[in-house]
Amino acid sequence: MIHTLMTKEGEKKLRKKLKYLKEIKRPSIIISISKAREFGDLKENSEYHAAKEEQIICENKIKDIEKKLFYAQIIDISKNKNKKKIMFGSLIKLINLNNKKKITYRIVGDDESNIKKNLISINSPLAKKLLGKKKKNIISLKTIKGNIKYKIINIK
Repeated sequence: MIHTLMTKEGEKKLRKKLKYLKEIKRPSIIISISKAREFGDLKENSEYHAAKEEQIICENKIKDIEKKLFYAQIIDISKNKNKKKIMFGSLIKLINLNNKKKITYRIVGDDESNIKKNLISINSPLAKKLLGKKKKNIISLKTIKGNIKYKIINIK
């Protein structure tokens, strides 16, 4: 399997979520299943079936997170000394040359991406266009609304 790139912050968030699922959510579901069993016949017991379904979802999430962490390649972006080229973890300030709006993005792993927080996945079309580029480079990105041209203003 291919390693998944992840920042140290992303790893921390996944570990926190895993801990919550294992130490809080899982025991809570087990209690719900126990209480639902007390209602009698399991074939027609909707509380029991709902709790079992929740248990399956929880266990699948746990397995998924454990797998991601096992195959993760953690990148400490604070140790990135190359500020001239865009790479994983770079904070990039761009100007949209079509509408003159400025925007800042950080390139992160898939699980960390959140467009509302301007965190874009390394596998997103924009990040793929930006990787390896330098300050003042111009890139063109095809979108549903047409071509958008961006100029790189700054890299941190």
